[in-house]
Order: sequence, then structure tokens, then C-alpha cells
Amino acid sequence: MDGPGPEVLREDMLDGLEHALGGPPSDPVRAAMNGVPREEFVAEAPYANRAGEQGGTVVLAPVTVARLLDALEASAGDDVLVVGAGVGYTSAVLAELVGADRVHAVDIERGVVYEARANLAAAGYGAVLVDRGDGARGLPEYAPFDRVLVEAAAVEPPRALLDQLSADGRLVMPLGSGPAQTLVAVEQGARSGGDVVEEYGDITLRPLLVEGEQASAPVRNRTVREDAEFARQGYFAKTGWEHEWIDWDDRLQGTDR
Repeated sequence: MDGPGPEVLREDMLDGLEHALGGPPSDPVRAAMNGVPREEFVAEAPYANRAGEQGGTVVLAPVTVARLLDALEASAGDDVLVVGAGVGYTSAVLAELVGADRVHAVDIERGVVYEARANLAAAGYGAVLVDRGDGARGLPEYAPFDRVLVEAAAVEPPRALLDQLSADGRLVMPLGSGPAQTLVAVEQGARSGGDVVEEYGDITLRPLLVEGEQASAPVRNRTVREDAEFARQGYFAKTGWEHEWIDWDDRLQGTDR
């Protein structure tokens, strides 16, 4: 017998968020999450409230997505930048909130960019722009942004992202290193690093990578690079000139000796 359909599972997921958050998400965020078919983005147990990994990137738990978006306070017509495309799910929820053509995402991993684009297109959000680049540098060609969401942690907000905020813009990200992170909202202010205007409790996300730190970056240490190549090929892999030893005395007979 078939189990419950995606719509029922989605409602169950959203009902469970109230317990996980200690209260319901905002009405706009709940409605937006209810409109996104999460099964198009997450292959395994898409409506379970847990984090995971897929395609070389982290899949945020639905409760984490709700926390980030509640802090972001994006509304219809806002231009939004998401740093860390992931599987594309957060960008899809933002597309429900502000409009797909107003959502821009950037990720440092090319493979992640391709998967996010494919997932968004399959779910009907092909108008979301997903580009490959160093997220700490943002997307200056599309700035300014009314909202910037960073799905990775840093000790302080990258200056380039603050510079790409509109005059009344808002940036949300985890501040801190290791497990000691706090989800904050930052706005342009007198301080060069922006002003933290609200804190939303503890959170733990992976650190924000810069160019050269991503998994697909070329290894600069030659020994490490060659060891990895040998491991893939086999150290004694044939190069084309090796031949098995032939004992001609055993093979030759009669006058051929």
C-alpha cells in the first residue's frame, strides 16, 4: 500500500518545525516552505527534519532553513543573494517569498552549482540565478541586494558582502568559528564590519570557504598531488611499454631452437 503523498509529508514536516523551533515559523516562511516540493532537491527522506550530505554539499535541516529565513525577513520584491547554493532548496523557498527572478545564489564548487541549477529547474524555479564564484566576494555585477543570506560561518561578515547591501539591507549569517557560532542579522552601520542588530541563538554551519579551499581546487603540494594520482591509477599501472616475460626455450620446438 502506498504511503502518504508529498503534500501530507510536507505538512507533517512543517507541523514538526513548531516543536523544533519552540514556536511556529513566521506565516510567510511557513507558506513558502509549504509551496516547495523538497523531494526535487533532497533524494533521501526529503521531509525528515535532519541535516545530511548530497552531491558534495551539506543539506540543511528544514528547521535550520526556517531559522535562517525568519532572521532574514525577506519580502516580495526584495533582491536576495544566497552565499552557498547547496542543493538549491533555500533558494527555492526564497523564490516563493520574493520571486524567482530576484534570487541569486553563488557557490565556490562548480559541481554544486550544476546540481543546484538542475534541481531548481526540475522544481519550476529555473529563473533563479546560480553562479560559480567565491561567495565571500558576492556577486557585485548584480548588486545591490536587499537581503544577503550566508549559509556558512565566518568570524566577521565579509566586507564585500556588506558593500553589496542596499542602504536599508540586511545580512544574515553565523558568526564565530568551530561550534561556537551565533546566528546574527547585520546591517550597514558606523562600524566597518557592520552592526549586529539581532542575535538568534546558537547554530553550527561549516566555515565559509575562499578560492583555493574548496574540495575541487588543485592541490599545490606536488607530493600530495602525485600520491593521490597514484592511488587512483595504481602505482604500477601500465604505461604501454611493459610486456610479460616470455620463456622462449619452453615455447620453441624442433628446428626453431
